[in-house]
Amino acid sequence: MALVTTSEIHNSDADAPADQPAATRAEVTPLEASFTVGNDADLRALYDEYGSFVYSLCRRAVDDAAAADITQEVFIAAWRNRARYDAGRGGLGPWLAGITRNKIIDHFRSNAREDRRVERVKSAPQPSQSDLEEVSLRMLLVDAIDELPERARTVISLAFFDELTHVEISARTGIPLGTVKSDIRRGLDRLRHGLGYIHG
Repeated sequence: MALVTTSEIHNSDADAPADQPAATRAEVTPLEASFTVGNDADLRALYDEYGSFVYSLCRRAVDDAAAADITQEVFIAAWRNRARYDAGRGGLGPWLAGITRNKIIDHFRSNAREDRRVERVKSAPQPSQSDLEEVSLRMLLVDAIDELPERARTVISLAFFDELTHVEISARTGIPLGTVKSDIRRGLDRLRHGLGYIHG
C-alpha cells in the first residue's frame, strides 16, 4: 500500500474532523509538534506510525481493497488539513480516527449512490425489437431524403416529419400546390428506390 508524497497533495479544508478534544495535553510528541508545519519526512513518519492503525479501523468496515483505498484517502486528507490540527488539544491517533470515520461514511454513501444508479439503469424499460427497427428505418429514411434535390427534400420533410398537408406545405413554402404534389410523388418514387437498394 503505497503512500503519496506531499508534492501530489493540494491544499483543501475538507475531511478533517470538526472538533478535537477540549482538554489541554501535557505531553506532545515531536511528530505532533511539527506536523502542522510538515514536510515529506513528517508525512512518511505519520504513515509509518499510524498506517496500520488506520487500516485496521477501515478493515473492520470494508474489504481489503476498499480499506487500502480509504487508508490512502485518510492520510491525504490529514496532510491537506494539517493546519487544523492542534497538538495541544488531542493526539494524532484520535484525530486520524475521526478522519477515518468520515471517509468510511463517504465510501458507503458513494456506493449507495452507485447502487441506485445501477438499479435505475436495470429497471429502465428496454426498447423492443420493433422499436429498434423503427429507429433504424427512420435513420435510413433521413439519409435517403438528404439525397433528394433541395425542393423535394423540403416538401417531403414537411409532409413526413411535420405531418403537413399538401395545401399547408404550399402555403408555408409558396410552392404551387400542383408542384408540391408532383415533388412529393417523384420524391417518394426515389425514396422507394433508394430504400429498396439499401435493403438489397
